[in-house]
Amino acid sequence: MPSKPLRPLGYQHRHDQAFSRALTNAATQYLKDNSDHRFADLRFYLKSLTLLFCCLGSYSMALFMGEAEPWIFFVFYPLFICFALLLAINLVHDASHNAIFKNAKANYWLNFWVTIPLGLDPECWRVRHIIFHHAHTNIRGYDLDIEENYILRQTPYQRWYPFMRAQHLYWPLVAAMTFPALIWFFDWMDRFQFTRVAPHLRHQGKQGLFSFLLAKLLHLLVAIIIPAYLLMGTSIGIGTLLLTYLLSQMFASLIFVVLILGTHWAKATFYTAPKEGNMPHGFYTHTFSTTYDWKTKPQWLTYWLGGLNLHLTHHLFPNWNHRHYPTLAKIIEQTAKQFSMDYHCIDAKELFIYQQRFLKEMGSGKQVD
Repeated sequence: MPSKPLRPLGYQHRHDQAFSRALTNAATQYLKDNSDHRFADLRFYLKSLTLLFCCLGSYSMALFMGEAEPWIFFVFYPLFICFALLLAINLVHDASHNAIFKNAKANYWLNFWVTIPLGLDPECWRVRHIIFHHAHTNIRGYDLDIEENYILRQTPYQRWYPFMRAQHLYWPLVAAMTFPALIWFFDWMDRFQFTRVAPHLRHQGKQGLFSFLLAKLLHLLVAIIIPAYLLMGTSIGIGTLLLTYLLSQMFASLIFVVLILGTHWAKATFYTAPKEGNMPHGFYTHTFSTTYDWKTKPQWLTYWLGGLNLHLTHHLFPNWNHRHYPTLAKIIEQTAKQFSMDYHCIDAKELFIYQQRFLKEMGSGKQVD
């Protein structure tokens, strides 16, 4: 049976009105000064085509060269999945927020086709990410990214088991299983009305079911059936293919979770919703208290990672294409100083230290009233 719907939850927006106004004005002025818009540009399209070429090229190398030299398959099939991940990071993330094209349908169809190689259902992910996570970051019972899973304790409100003392050591394995779990379990639970995600899906009934099953079938065709057929009779059997598929998905999953969820772990601030009314603070205050920006080295990695490391920036400007994030991050930093908001852009080493500290603390069994 589907989970019981939660009551609508908002924020005390009047607390952040001055900051919000100043930040919006500064961002609008930036676009005006550069005669620009918040959507994708030519450079973004060229990057996307490059990633698509690399993804399809790796796939072709794995299948057609791997038939003669098995080692080529074991190199290029994982690369195919990794480039599929980069396509999702750079395209699906922005398209889900309608930040590539002005036309919402164009963003929808782009998502449908781009997610075929990776296997995630873009509509289920959109609902989980935007409606539940973005609107209720780190709020108990609302943010599905921190739901209790009985393996990794992510908040002080969750149950503790003795084996969780080691979660700072085994968490990469849990992170690596996120994509396989989403693709082959949670997507299906969402679509077949067993979760709170189902009522928010764009297409319901037969239309929604058809598009969902078509996407899953196309993924199976591309990732498993075609490779199995072309590699038939070689030393790469179906068991080896399935294992390579699983390990490749796990590696891609680990990368994604570190990029997108680690920033919220690092802040280590969690809330429980009041029994009545809205949260006692504003949305911007909430975002600053739950999310970090962090730096990549070298800096150009930020562009190819879709700006996911500038995660606070993304939460404040979710409907802007990620090509703007570096400039927006500077605008946020300047505006935050004016209003004494606590903005920090940490480096990757600090992010890892904060994550480990948080996981050890949660693994120790720390509780809250």
